[in-house]
Amino acid sequence: QVQLVESGGGLVQAGGSLRLSCAASGRTFSRHGMGWFRQAPGKEREVVAAISWVGGSVYYADYADSVKGRFTISRDDALKTQYLQMNSLKPEDTAVYYCAARTSSGRSYVAGDYDYWGQGTQVTVSS
Repeated sequence: QVQLVESGGGLVQAGGSLRLSCAASGRTFSRHGMGWFRQAPGKEREVVAAISWVGGSVYYADYADSVKGRFTISRDDALKTQYLQMNSLKPEDTAVYYCAARTSSGRSYVAGDYDYWGQGTQVTVSS
């Protein structure tokens, strides 16, 4: 059974940093597309960052405009873990953050294109 388990969420002041982790079990997602999404109360789930396998050991990452320059997505396929480093956090970043994985190598910004999801981790940024 495939599981994605997020960790690292919490309460932080504006301007602070958090690093989210997503550990996969049950299968490997090496060379598969992965991503981070978030959902704030009363809002739709939105993509934060997505990473895809290009070839060899090369991956390509892309970000929502609202987090570019502040968030960094990365992965360690040997550990079956992906990360989201979040710096310069703002109150509007407050949301439940979800890790997601695809069974294909491509990158996607659409939640419906992802096959596996974590349970979510709460990130709260106080002003």
